[in-house]
Amino acid sequence: MPVLIEHVGSTSVPGLCAKAVIDILLGAQDLLQVEETSEALAKLGYRYRPEYEVEFPDRRYFVRPGDTGPRIHLHAVVAGSPFWLGHLAFRNALRSDAQLAHQYGEFKRRLAVVHADDRAAYTAAKAPFIEQVLAGQRVASSRSI
Repeated sequence: MPVLIEHVGSTSVPGLCAKAVIDILLGAQDLLQVEETSEALAKLGYRYRPEYEVEFPDRRYFVRPGDTGPRIHLHAVVAGSPFWLGHLAFRNALRSDAQLAHQYGEFKRRLAVVHADDRAAYTAAKAPFIEQVLAGQRVASSRSI
């Protein structure tokens, strides 16, 4: 199975404030397929970051530093997994609702001030907003069935 590639994260939503990081979601048939490509990714400048598997065991995380181009975070998961589906649903919700994207941008700005020196706390603080949007997405789609 070929891998699927999606641009996710704030830079994937036109007009949304974002850090200078591109988040790429790579969907594979299974994690073994990802692990078999890690050497090729390393040749392209991506560094495997296994320490983040404690928090997300179903993801393989690679970072390409920004010294030779834009900084890229590559999130490799099984296509169709909850991680895959959630990221795409959240991105699509923001892309389709300018008011929601604006609210999220304002929320992120406030969190960036409060958690200026703690990236993990900033990321964790975004979770309730994201979960609320995803819950609304599920409710809306279940009503239309």
